[in-house]
Amino acid sequence: MIKQKSDISSVKKTISDYFQKQVDVTVNLGRNKILRFCGRLTGVYPALFTVLPDDKSFLGKTSYSYAEVLCGSVKIRPLS
Repeated sequence: MIKQKSDISSVKKTISDYFQKQVDVTVNLGRNKILRFCGRLTGVYPALFTVLPDDKSFLGKTSYSYAEVLCGSVKIRPLS
């Protein structure tokens, strides 16, 4: 069994600190497909969070669960 470095509550707290800030999102879609975009973290809810992409022609999913961040398929970091 793999030991996790963090738990879901620490992921929720970290993401809630990014609320209404510009973030860089990297999504691993599988089979060597990586999606990367910048946007504003617009919603933080008990089970998921939403990101509004800066690019208006963006056609991807903009809501992600905290479990996706915990397992590593979604990476989110603030823009400096």
